Amino acid sequence: MDSGTLFEAFLLGLLEGLTEYIPVSSTGHLLLAGHFLGFESTGRSFEVLIQLGAVLAILTVYSSRLLAIAAAIPHDPAARRFVFGVLIAFLPAVVIGVAAHGFIKEVLFESPRTIAIALIVGGIVLLVVDRLPLRAVHHDATRFPLRVYFLIGLAQCLAMIPGVSRSGSTIVGALLLGADKRAAAEFSFFLAMPTMAGAFTYDLYKNRDILSFDDAAVIGVGFVAAFVMALLVVRGLLDFVSRHGYAPFAWWRIAVGTAALIGLALVG
Repeated sequence: MDSGTLFEAFLLGLLEGLTEYIPVSSTGHLLLAGHFLGFESTGRSFEVLIQLGAVLAILTVYSSRLLAIAAAIPHDPAARRFVFGVLIAFLPAVVIGVAAHGFIKEVLFESPRTIAIALIVGGIVLLVVDRLPLRAVHHDATRFPLRVYFLIGLAQCLAMIPGVSRSGSTIVGALLLGADKRAAAEFSFFLAMPTMAGAFTYDLYKNRDILSFDDAAVIGVGFVAAFVMALLVVRGLLDFVSRHGYAPFAWWRIAVGTAALIGLALVG
């Protein structure tokens, strides 16, 4: 391990924190950036494990609200219903993630062209959905119907393809199911907590025998950088979305995907 590797890990951690909660695919960005930087992590675990830093950012920002929900569970049916809604939204990702883990890591993570195309296609979909005259009927992320929670969870599974975006798929699913833009983004935050914590735990378990001390140092640097950057992003994202919608992120995706395809054509 050298200082260059640690610096790359720092930059990739910042990229993870910047992109995790906006609908542009943090994993897609990490894999493309790593490809062009020549960064290779053991078992492709770095790209998964540093996401826990972004989860801790959400826990930090939402700590008081999460504690209030937890305290209300014994006596408030609405609180119990919301927790159950998050769990049923999380369930599809558990089933598909475990079943397809090998294919995702060994095939999809190794295909930068597929990632670039997914970024562009996802950007077009996000642009179209953002401009649809949808009627919002759900304005509180903690009070969606249980059916809506489950269907958003199914939509999240599209993000098993790097470049699709976990937040993007959940947000698009929520918008199409009648959530307003702020509530869609906020539920994406809530669903990220069990989803990314689960991905972290399972990936660490699968790669426990091949990770070394050097890997831990690289992951630690990326983890801290992701936490700090995600903390900054989350604090302002909901207000930004309320004012500007999702079109800026759609154009971002299209630009990055196009640049990546050009880069792959020029340098491979």
